[in-house]
Amino acid sequence: MKPYDLIVFDWDGTLMDSAALIAESMQAACRSLGLEPPTTATARHVIGMSMLAAVRHAVPHLPEADFPELFEQYRRHYLSREAELQPFDGVSELLQRLESEGRLLAVATGKPRVGLERAFQTTGFKRHFVASRCADESRPKPAPDMLRHLIDVSGVEAARTLMIGDTSHDLQMAANAGVDALAVTYGAQPPETLRQHPARAYLDSVAALSSWLREA
Repeated sequence: MKPYDLIVFDWDGTLMDSAALIAESMQAACRSLGLEPPTTATARHVIGMSMLAAVRHAVPHLPEADFPELFEQYRRHYLSREAELQPFDGVSELLQRLESEGRLLAVATGKPRVGLERAFQTTGFKRHFVASRCADESRPKPAPDMLRHLIDVSGVEAARTLMIGDTSHDLQMAANAGVDALAVTYGAQPPETLRQHPARAYLDSVAALSSWLREA
């Protein structure tokens, strides 16, 4: 049997090439309210957090009373361009292959449920996943709750579970859940940030990820 029976993917920046749009939408939302936007590095760093945590980190001086307006501006900018988004090259083939090998696949994402369901519909990827968990259904990353839920519903042991993500939040969540992790360095956070956190490997492309998983 393969050592990893359950493979859990992050969505944005891991399967979907969306990190740039998320960061640009956060910056545009700030400009819409006359606020100094976060740097691109900061805006990309908060991808995968809950929206509340992301705004607290990226726009630390904004009063919480103004959060709803910023959220609304972010959604407006993001949704106006969401149709442009595409999965990374090779993702569709990778998911099909893993499923054909009998692996159980799942998603743990900082997206809200409504956003993940839209993404499932546009990509057609929902059929590959036995379960998914979103930030508005559990404590958000890096808390272990999303992973623990997916492990429970799949019936797979934590020792036979692998988390794949592109941010430190993904890697910390895996560590907190007692699960092995793989880092992909083509998404939201740079390799030097990811290498500060434990992972089985740090992979720079979907092709490299696919090759690694052939041996796992």
